[in-house]
Amino acid sequence: MSTAEVIPLRRVHHPVASWIPGAAPPAFGADAVARVTGEVREPVFVISGHDHGVGAALGGVLTDSGEGYRLLGTLPPLYPEWLGDRSFCETHGVRFPYVAGEMANGIATPAMVIAMARAEMLGFYGAGGLAPSRVEAGVDELVRALDGLPNWGVNLIHSPNESAIEDRVAELLIERRVPIVSASAFMDLTPAVVRCAVAGLRLESGQVVRARRVFAKVSRTEVAAKFMAPAPASLLRVLLDRGQITAEEAALAARIPVAEDITVESDSGGHTDNRPLMALLPTILSLRDELAGGYERPVRVGAAGGLGTPEAVAAAFALGAAYVVTGSVNQSCVESGLSLAAKEMLAKAEVADVIMAPAADMFEQGVKLQVLRRGTMFAPRAGQLYEMYRSYGSFDEIPAAARTRLERDILQATVEEAWASTAAFWRDRDPSEVDKAEADPKHKMALVFRSYLGKASRWAIDGDAARRFDYQIWCGPAMGAFNRWTEGTFLAEPARRTVVEVALNLLEGAAVVTRAHQLRTYGVPVPARAFAFAPRPLT
Repeated sequence: MSTAEVIPLRRVHHPVASWIPGAAPPAFGADAVARVTGEVREPVFVISGHDHGVGAALGGVLTDSGEGYRLLGTLPPLYPEWLGDRSFCETHGVRFPYVAGEMANGIATPAMVIAMARAEMLGFYGAGGLAPSRVEAGVDELVRALDGLPNWGVNLIHSPNESAIEDRVAELLIERRVPIVSASAFMDLTPAVVRCAVAGLRLESGQVVRARRVFAKVSRTEVAAKFMAPAPASLLRVLLDRGQITAEEAALAARIPVAEDITVESDSGGHTDNRPLMALLPTILSLRDELAGGYERPVRVGAAGGLGTPEAVAAAFALGAAYVVTGSVNQSCVESGLSLAAKEMLAKAEVADVIMAPAADMFEQGVKLQVLRRGTMFAPRAGQLYEMYRSYGSFDEIPAAARTRLERDILQATVEEAWASTAAFWRDRDPSEVDKAEADPKHKMALVFRSYLGKASRWAIDGDAARRFDYQIWCGPAMGAFNRWTEGTFLAEPARRTVVEVALNLLEGAAVVTRAHQLRTYGVPVPARAFAFAPRPLT
């Protein structure tokens, strides 16, 4: 049995009854207080020692050589399971209101999703950016391992330049009966995401039952509003005309929102608007209250972005998040699809070691994503490519000196060689893109530049030592905060960072921080170190 830690608090002279919450313990009174010795069973006891100082006993056995401690009051137990919305856990069949997010290109691997599901949490397979055949293989692996479990899902990423692939992935998820779909990077609703929400709807005891649940990751109110509303009639008509939903399903769709779980993504790795959670989450919660009334089941709003420490997780729950979603911190975990070299780079990151860079999937639109800056030249090189694309109409227009640097430092091949490789890729994936590029030299330039951006992520996944300085590693400031929190502990080593161990430590720590805050709001002068939670083995 471990020894209880007594955290000293400053002396207080006002009556204890004025600042102890709730009903008093049986022995509590003006003339008598309980003597505390032996095992401390409750998470927190507020006690008084012989010198009449006040302290908090945190678990274990009190070993006092004098008259013992006087019990002034207790707080009831607080468990990590209780931090979020109870309906989230009930709906998705999980114990904890915690999600490991869908890091694209398979970085959120099937192994990560399986580990989370078996630990009674939720994880999403990072299908974004993968060829449909790769997505199919990953989904089949998950079905074999988790068939019958409700707490796992797969990402459906918006692909404005490849809508056919978006449709194919949606078809696969429906066919394989994936229980949850996480929709990300959508700027508007598409037939694919609406089909995932509507196909298979049925009535049971007068209530609409979904064949699969949809999460929507959003960072803008106008997008959140679309997912909180029923599917628009125009898109339902498209799906009806294609024979992809029935008339009954279309009618039932009017009674439910497209998504019942809205993940508010603040400043995060990958696609992000860099919005602060403290401003964005309350805004989306308010929007939910305005728009999502009258449904049979409530719309839940979760928090993502910047969650790398217990304090951050506790703050998200305190803001009203029904659940939390982590991303950047999971990339350095054992189950992550990133190479060991990339994980070691992440483990050295500080809070400021991130930067915005052009995104491969929305390159022409100028969309950017957040990546690791420390140890890689990817961001400035990707920025140079976008400036060339903006400034010139074809490769022939690029000045000789700039073209030499492009071929030597970034492409590491001649433009002709880079195009041959790019064309071979697109002939297999979508031959129409090659035809378009041959007719439009600017589009050819975009495809070659997007090829570099896409390969940069693959180099980080494969651990290609020759292209180490070109690694594209999606990363938000949460990674640096996590590294600082874990410094000097067993979680400082990537080899010991399992996704479940990280999740349990963040949740346990958030509960400790929340408990300390509760004491402080009840008038207890809690010292700063009561808010500190050091990582410890929990699995």
